[in-house]
Amino acid sequence: MNRHARVLPVLLLAPLLLTACGSEKAAEKASANDAGELEARAQAMGVAPELVYVTEAPGFTLAQQSVGVLGDDGFSATWVDGDTNALLRLAVDRGTITADTCPEQPVGDMAGEHTTCERDGDAWYRTGAGRHEYALPEKGHVVRVSAGTDAVPRDVLRAAALAAHRPDAAETDRLLPSADPAPASPVERGDLPRYGDGAPDNRVDVGG
Repeated sequence: MNRHARVLPVLLLAPLLLTACGSEKAAEKASANDAGELEARAQAMGVAPELVYVTEAPGFTLAQQSVGVLGDDGFSATWVDGDTNALLRLAVDRGTITADTCPEQPVGDMAGEHTTCERDGDAWYRTGAGRHEYALPEKGHVVRVSAGTDAVPRDVLRAAALAAHRPDAAETDRLLPSADPAPASPVERGDLPRYGDGAPDNRVDVGG
């Protein structure tokens, strides 16, 4: 094989390598932009970006008005079943949960109620005050998915908890409001005449 024959495959591969490199850089840039958008939207709400999660369950849709801050900088959102109006709540906050602390933490917002805990894989299945919940400990925070005991079956609750994940760009757009404030409507001033140079009308009425 002569030298030209050996060089030819290298020349043919060069455009492919450049294309792959360009695609990789574009993907990294898109990922950085997505992370930046999530961070901006979360911080505008007062939520720590790393605590923003999303989930899904058949028949449930996000109640946009429910999205908000939990505690100091945690996150919460609620999904609604269109047929039964059952509510599925996702809550993420800083902290931990162990066999010792699980019974001490109330299910939902009902402090003082008795809580039972059952280990289920990497999660805790918890019941109390007419509600049940799956709690998944993560690094420095806990992801919880809860619902009324009679409103949402345990298997649906478990599947929604296991489906909880960090949102991608499209999910962020649907989940969090824009970080840019809505443009303010111009205030109509009653003292500006509709003709002339637009100077304020300071004339005093008769008797005034």
